[in-house]
Amino acid sequence: MLSTFASALRPAAVMTAGFALLLGGAYPALVTGLGQMAFPRQANGSLIVRGGQVVGSDLLAQGFAAPGYFHPRPSAAGANGYDASASSGSNLGPASHSLADRIARDSAALASENHHAIPPALVTTSASGLDPHISPEAAFWQIPRVAAARHIPQARLEALVRACIETPMGGVLGEPRVNVLRLNLALDEAGHTGA
Repeated sequence: MLSTFASALRPAAVMTAGFALLLGGAYPALVTGLGQMAFPRQANGSLIVRGGQVVGSDLLAQGFAAPGYFHPRPSAAGANGYDASASSGSNLGPASHSLADRIARDSAALASENHHAIPPALVTTSASGLDPHISPEAAFWQIPRVAAARHIPQARLEALVRACIETPMGGVLGEPRVNVLRLNLALDEAGHTGA
């Protein structure tokens, strides 16, 4: 009986070790190597570098609160939001009083900026809490605040937003969107600090 158990245990242990090495070592190393060769920027996090310094990623939202910048969607990631190590949504459903109260507070704060209807992207969080994009409508809605803070004509900001609109992949997958970090970097790089 013991010899039957030992004879069955040896192949199982060898198979387990073999698959662990293959699937836990060789395969990930191969995929990582191919990713680094074919898509190095994406494989390393789609980092955005300015002046030799990493300023963010195309994939992660950052909190911008100053009036002279476009603001991203609200974030439920981490205690103060925009925490990449705590990516998650709020998990609050449509019947949640906490969610309704937060949206009402955010809407009231935004209502003082612009008399037009507030785009949903400015008061709702994404599933990850770190979506770096807003709708073009949400970007255009913020133009009066940014223009007033930077003392520049709204038409110049409208052109900048239009230039930053990303189209759906292949023309069909997704919606038109604006990466907030890229838009704010373009705003700074264009020297939009005065009239």
